[in-house]
Amino acid sequence: MNYDLSAEEQHLYDTVSDFADTVVAPAAYGYDTERRLPMEIIAQMGEMGLFGLPFPKKYGGQGGDYVQLCLAVEALGRVDQSIGVTLEAGVGLGIMPIYRNGSPAQRETWLPDLLAGRALAGFGLTEAKAGSDAGATATTAVLDGDDWVINGSKQFITNSGTPITSLVTITAVTGERTGRMGERKPELSSIIVPSGTPGFTVEPAYDKVGWHTSDTHPLTLTDVRVPAANLLGERGRGYANFLQSLDEGRIAFAALATGAAQGCLEEALRYAKERVVFGSTIGSNQHVAFKIAKMQARVHQARLAWLDAARKMVAGKPFKIEASIAKMVAGEAAMDNARDATQVFGGYGFLNENAVARHYRDSKILEIGEGTTEVQLMIITRELGLVA
Repeated sequence: MNYDLSAEEQHLYDTVSDFADTVVAPAAYGYDTERRLPMEIIAQMGEMGLFGLPFPKKYGGQGGDYVQLCLAVEALGRVDQSIGVTLEAGVGLGIMPIYRNGSPAQRETWLPDLLAGRALAGFGLTEAKAGSDAGATATTAVLDGDDWVINGSKQFITNSGTPITSLVTITAVTGERTGRMGERKPELSSIIVPSGTPGFTVEPAYDKVGWHTSDTHPLTLTDVRVPAANLLGERGRGYANFLQSLDEGRIAFAALATGAAQGCLEEALRYAKERVVFGSTIGSNQHVAFKIAKMQARVHQARLAWLDAARKMVAGKPFKIEASIAKMVAGEAAMDNARDATQVFGGYGFLNENAVARHYRDSKILEIGEGTTEVQLMIITRELGLVA
């Protein structure tokens, strides 16, 4: 892999890839079958400093940048998307909002354990009727003296129920605001809810098609009381602040999808060179060879897309349209490569013990999570000035 990576970036990618191949991959089928997030592997990732990669050393981070985080996510996604998304969401949705918008006291309280991988955090935006349309949020938070009293529910919240989950930041309606046309709209704010707070219930995990290892739960908040000081950032800026994190998160999500596409390519290429039918390897069949060639092209396009977006982000340049392009291109590359790799494997590709089968199940969410393909197209067309 050489896409104008620095020596430090290449070393990081190689190190995490080696960890993925020697530690994650051999255990993946076992904990996928158990539908268990392997905390022992998460602990090792913490010891490697992966959760602190893009954060300053003064907070306990590694002093790196977002490109390095994405390289680590891609390397893990090659062999297990669930482990890759645990890192991606843990940083992008769990840590980044607190680092970007938190008060000095909030950073001092939460960041050390989160950056060290001793704790995980989630972000609760999605609800049953408020996904892409976050303005439909029904969860409310009302000030009562020095406390916020929160009522509502959240859906599909990653890293919300692990043994080391320390908090979930939730969005809630805290009042009303005036829109651009003078209309009244809900005022959305972000509030930190520590795990174990009375009334904060982590419901049983979902029975998902894929990402069996990733920790994902619905949440219920019933008269949850947290201090007023748990407001994250300015009141009424909850949605705007989340959009910033979401734009950044799409780049890392694209890196995860690129890793999945790369993993499918590697498995298909290996099998095509080993599997002998009618006296020759299946890879010598032009139809199979061309299928794998297209898989390579998809990986290349996806990697260039997320690297371009990440470089722009790190340089402080606008990257919104590039992030959406990367997320869309990489998500589709992962799904297409998973389908083609499974076809190359034939019947063996339908067995869960094979990595391509897990990628086949896992990859569909890469076209849905952190903004569907249709949402990315909407963002791109708006950025081009085609849709109001």
